[in-house]
Amino acid sequence: MKNAKLLTVVLVLQGVILAGQWLSAPALVSPVQAQIPDAGGQRNEMIKELTALNGKMDRLIGILESGKLEVKVAGADDNKAGRR
Repeated sequence: MKNAKLLTVVLVLQGVILAGQWLSAPALVSPVQAQIPDAGGQRNEMIKELTALNGKMDRLIGILESGKLEVKVAGADDNKAGRR
């Protein structure tokens, strides 16, 4: 008897939800408005970013080719002590 009442309540609620979807548009969702992308503007931004990246890479290559790069390992002694 308890299951039959629960099933009836679930069916009624599903009917209300289905009727609400058919009869009215949801108020919380605004309609989507398509915008035409500016392909030329996007390409110009990409070109600017690539130019900046090329400049950074040139500086990095200059440092590597000059031999002035110095690498320091921090905490190397701690790692050796943990292995014993």
